[in-house]
Amino acid sequence: MTQELDRLVDEIVKKVRDRLLAQGLRLPEKDVRSSLDKILPSADQLRALAKSEAEAVARPAHSLGAAELAAMIDHTLLKPDATEADVRKLCDEARKHKFATVCVNSAFIPVATAQLKDSGVKPIAVVGFPLGAATTSAKAFEAREAIKSGAQEIDMVLNIGEMKSRNYAFVLGDIAAVVEASKPFPVKVILETALLDHEQKVISCALSKAAGAAFVKTSTGFSSGGATVEDIALMCRVVGPTMGVKASGGIRTLDDALKMIAAGANRVGASASVAIVEAAAGKKPETPASSTDEGKSKGRKPFSGLPYKAGGGNGGGSTPKKPSKGNGGGSSNSGNGGY
Repeated sequence: MTQELDRLVDEIVKKVRDRLLAQGLRLPEKDVRSSLDKILPSADQLRALAKSEAEAVARPAHSLGAAELAAMIDHTLLKPDATEADVRKLCDEARKHKFATVCVNSAFIPVATAQLKDSGVKPIAVVGFPLGAATTSAKAFEAREAIKSGAQEIDMVLNIGEMKSRNYAFVLGDIAAVVEASKPFPVKVILETALLDHEQKVISCALSKAAGAAFVKTSTGFSSGGATVEDIALMCRVVGPTMGVKASGGIRTLDDALKMIAAGANRVGASASVAIVEAAAGKKPETPASSTDEGKSKGRKPFSGLPYKAGGGNGGGSTPKKPSKGNGGGSSNSGNGGY
């Protein structure tokens, strides 16, 4: 088993390096190998992934105070039929509960920005949402316009088709263009993990880090599955501590949120945010924590979202839930869609 894992890891590393070079990725000629090492984790780091995922599945949920939990939540409304009144209500809820951000479609950023003025809650715009298949120039333009309108974070969707086609240089450039357009604000890259295999998840995380993104994020909430404990553990292991990891998609309850945080997520996207923090304020976690200390994790601290700088370091369980019908493909107790 160990020999087979070693072989697979070596293949992943070699495959991506060779592919990037073949696709004309511009790298310093003096030390091509060193430059590529900044894009991909080492083979030794990748070999530890299987162990870290198994450990994450065994971790119990842990208790967090409502205020601490709220500071890690992106309160989300992405359904296509959302109205301006819905967005205002979302922002009022975010003010009341002191969520980290509100996450809306880019057209609603001016409304959210005005409604959140002086609240300390940041507006987030999604870009290339939900398919990720727009041109790079269109994504960059949407990001720039959102920033001009007041967005303080950008959640962009990975070009999933290009990723699965192994056009890694394109994917890297696509992310980097949005990162550049969004400066000085941080960018999260939505991987849509339900559509990727293990190798593709590893490569997507590595390319996101190399392109200067601040976070990697699991899901749009509009595809065939959402966040899982295994994927959060994998993503955390690949990107390390200098990048954030956001769990999104199918997070409906306090227990769902705590499991993702225990696995390493330092941001959670949800439309059921109010129910989650109200449960944290007055009720015990829906799944009691283990009575022993073994395997317990306090998760990772909330991430500031400062853009990742190239050259820095960063570094089981639930079944993906199918999107609820009638809410834009997302999972939500409040019907906000997208999460």
